[in-house]
Amino acid sequence: MVTLEDVAKQAGVSLATASRVLNGSTRQVGAALRARVEQAADELGYRANIAAQTLARGASNVIGIVVHDLTDPYFAALADGAMRAAATEGLLVMVGTTHRDPEQEIAYVATLHAQRVRAVLLVGSRVADPAVTGRLRDELARYQAGGGRAACVGQDLLGVDTVAPANRQGAAELARELAGLGHTRFAVLAGPPHLVTAADRCAGFSGALRDLGLPAPQVIHGPFDRDGGYAAAQQVGDASCVFAVNDVMAVGALAAYRERGVRVPEDVSVAGFDDIVTLRDHVPALTTVRLPLKDMGARALELALNEDGAIVVEQVAGEVVLRASVRRMT
Repeated sequence: MVTLEDVAKQAGVSLATASRVLNGSTRQVGAALRARVEQAADELGYRANIAAQTLARGASNVIGIVVHDLTDPYFAALADGAMRAAATEGLLVMVGTTHRDPEQEIAYVATLHAQRVRAVLLVGSRVADPAVTGRLRDELARYQAGGGRAACVGQDLLGVDTVAPANRQGAAELARELAGLGHTRFAVLAGPPHLVTAADRCAGFSGALRDLGLPAPQVIHGPFDRDGGYAAAQQVGDASCVFAVNDVMAVGALAAYRERGVRVPEDVSVAGFDDIVTLRDHVPALTTVRLPLKDMGARALELALNEDGAIVVEQVAGEVVLRASVRRMT
């Protein structure tokens, strides 16, 4: 492997000079020396180290991505899409996880601002607390006033470019599909009531049932994770179909039913939302609402790098995918 030292030796310059030319330092190098270094790099087939370039330039080629929970496949897929898009632009990515603490999210933005990163991408739902949302919006405004760029995946509440999943519409379409299979008794594992994504999905599903003239579902709140779905499933009454507002909660529900000897879908049908790739081989295969998560992450990164000035909000529709975890009622 050709090193920077090899290039410096062939060009007859110091290692520091070669680094300034090839790693993008703001310190100037004379045209003659620059040409010698670049020629040596071409002859040797040297490829610049992006990490070294970042150290030489400051943080101008660093993107900060802040997610709620990196162990959740939903956030992992979104972050992966953004990171792959960043790599094609020669950018490095710093990833922080808030563990669903909105105060930590605000602190991350302030820290990334201090580190002068090129752009910040926030991935995750807002909370139903206008004061907290306002403080985060203000922190982003200060960062942008200093020349930073920002975008988010979630609700359009922060005054930045936004990729917004159509949560209400997707859940409503799922409700109509399930009702079309003959289900009339539903339960919703609704997640935390203060989380906007969870609330929107619950409202969309319940609203569609109401429009169809069906009984209101049993709504059970709890944590927005596997254990939350597991616990909530134990409280379900006589529903023929259970809708978990995300796939991870649905997996918890499936585990709870399996332990109790409740058969899915023979005894109860289960559906989720997101279409997490790692769960597609689960048995029974999970009925869900598919979101193009990696594409959403990549698009949000693209918006974060856009310098046109106008705020862009793009809504992403979900697609209902019926699988073996739901049966047709006879």
